[in-house]
Amino acid sequence: MKKRLLTGLALGAMATLGLTACAAGGSGESSDGPANGDKKDLTIAVFNGWPEGEAVSYLWKSILDEKGYDVTLEYADAAPTYTGISAGDYDMVMDTWLPITHKTYMEKYGDDLVDLGVWNTEAANTIAVNADAPIDSLEELAAHADEFGNRIVGIEPGAGLTEATENEVIPGYGLEKMEYLTSSTPAMLSELKAATDAGENIVVTLWRPHWAYDEFPIKDLEDPKGTLGAAESIHTIGTTTFTKDYPALTEWIEGFKMDSELLFSLENVMFNGDASSDDYMPIVEKWITENQDYVDGLTS
Repeated sequence: MKKRLLTGLALGAMATLGLTACAAGGSGESSDGPANGDKKDLTIAVFNGWPEGEAVSYLWKSILDEKGYDVTLEYADAAPTYTGISAGDYDMVMDTWLPITHKTYMEKYGDDLVDLGVWNTEAANTIAVNADAPIDSLEELAAHADEFGNRIVGIEPGAGLTEATENEVIPGYGLEKMEYLTSSTPAMLSELKAATDAGENIVVTLWRPHWAYDEFPIKDLEDPKGTLGAAESIHTIGTTTFTKDYPALTEWIEGFKMDSELLFSLENVMFNGDASSDDYMPIVEKWITENQDYVDGLTS
């Protein structure tokens, strides 16, 4: 945290400091933080490899930095994220999928978390294959396992999608003889790219909205038994003191909505290029200028 050091040399210096603060306050923010009474420092947890959460977290970082907040984004897997929020190590996470994907975390830590609202209602976990794969349903996968190398390529071990695949999809469709590989979302996407480039069959765990559906020739396998659940909503979850620490931000986040088409446009410019996380801010700021009316409405 930046700290102001006062030398106490003269009253004139104090007066100058006071005038500076007043001038900044007149523009809606001050050098000491937002002028709306919220705490200045805010830490947002971001799930490793979940692009929709990265996209909206960088969007809000850009918005809030402009308003005098000091926003830090901290990457973490799901389990330490909810542990961290319950302990106050993070202030919020914007990528909680309910009622299914992150249900167990909400049940475990729910008394120490606050639901700040839903911003997207079109989220869905999926099992995807290359578009020209010889099957269209999970019911067909076991009989064709050899054609997919007897492998299902997953994402992070602690992800809710991983849990659903292990506990519902695999036993539900008799896929126990297939090897289920979990490591990270970037690793899964790398294997997906290699397989589609080579014209090979592949099975991956995925979700919507995700830019991979635009980038790669893939399709979702039907899930007639409903093992992955219906469409979910994406929630922002905060600490139990969030509404007290950030009353203005609470109102903005509670009113925040972003449909999948708009979200995808942001994801696309962030992740379909060569930028790393160190380079996202200029990309996000350019996207904001192209969607200024929408962004302005988020805090009005």
